[in-house]
Amino acid sequence: MPAAGWLLLAATLLIIAAGWCAGAQSALARTDSDGLDRYGSLLTLIRVCAEISGAVLVTLAFAHWLGGGWQVFLPAVGVLLVARYVLIGVGPRAMERQRAERVAATARRLLRPLHAALGPASRLLDRVTGALPFGGPGADPELSGRPGVEDLVDYIESQDEIEPGEREMVRSVVELGDTIVREVMVPRTDMVFLERDKTLNQALSLALRSGFSRIPVTGESTDDVVGMAYLKDIVAWIMQHQEAEETDRVEKVMRPATYVPDSKPVDELLRQMQLMRIHVAIVIDEYGGTAGLVTIEDILEEIVGEIADEYDTEQPPVEWLAPGTARVTARLPVTDLEEAFGVSIVAEDVETVGGLLAHQLGRVPIAGSEATVAGLHLTAENVAGRRNKLGTVLIERVEEAQRDQD
Repeated sequence: MPAAGWLLLAATLLIIAAGWCAGAQSALARTDSDGLDRYGSLLTLIRVCAEISGAVLVTLAFAHWLGGGWQVFLPAVGVLLVARYVLIGVGPRAMERQRAERVAATARRLLRPLHAALGPASRLLDRVTGALPFGGPGADPELSGRPGVEDLVDYIESQDEIEPGEREMVRSVVELGDTIVREVMVPRTDMVFLERDKTLNQALSLALRSGFSRIPVTGESTDDVVGMAYLKDIVAWIMQHQEAEETDRVEKVMRPATYVPDSKPVDELLRQMQLMRIHVAIVIDEYGGTAGLVTIEDILEEIVGEIADEYDTEQPPVEWLAPGTARVTARLPVTDLEEAFGVSIVAEDVETVGGLLAHQLGRVPIAGSEATVAGLHLTAENVAGRRNKLGTVLIERVEEAQRDQD
């Protein structure tokens, strides 16, 4: 056989060996993560050496046939690209699980004596790989054989059997790890708080008016959340101690609060809440202040989308009840309110009617909250949605409201 033929034969064997290493990495990633951690670096080293050696031999073979110069470059690159794509790129990923188990078993059997023979050198290789910024045998999907998460999502989305809604849900689950608590929490400005010295009767009234069954209990300020008041605990205590309804304080029945940083990944928080069997946590900012509140439902909405209930109905922006009296949505822009009633309202950093009412009250409005601004009497009527945000506001001119009272 001519010298070039021997070179190509050797290159073929080396590229096949590199492909087997890639397949072994993929098989270990699917069936034996411990085996991948133990032998991944060794497999990567063997594969890289085999690829480089094979590429050099192919180049030498074409140089022997075609002479030196640039005419060797294109045919050598073409052969290497095809060989690498088929044997190293596509082959390992197309491996079925049953075959992967056989390949993984063979890899362990062949690599165990080699790994032991290398001894300290093998352990040094593992430590060097793990110390790299991108290190670890499983850090890179291609080097480790682990299929990338994005690759799996793209594959799922490419299947015609998967409905569009299901594809979006899969992608939302995958992206959950890249989402932090700050992005899903209820901000502090939308929270309802309960002072620890309030009586159980006052706490029950606030829970019923606000529509919340779990309310943060504060001490000296809203940055001092000392516990969580549960509606069912309040009702149970009142039923057992009816005489204490007006005397016992809410701190008597409150539960400990759970605190999480606003930079915590959402998927980690979900696992933590499942293990602790809690539904709500207080979100703390970098300065230790209260940034907001997060519930399991907030996290689930990141996966399945907005959760509506039977009380969520479409409300017209403005509904005239009588001359000078109208029911408006809390999201109605203040400029539209000014135009509807012919008034001028001065309120900085306020865009909606709900925000205007909150600005006048200095707190989050709940059903029954009242305020007067620019000759208009605003009354919060109800809360809506899963987060119990203010739904509608009754707007009355002050003269009409006074006439009705007279």
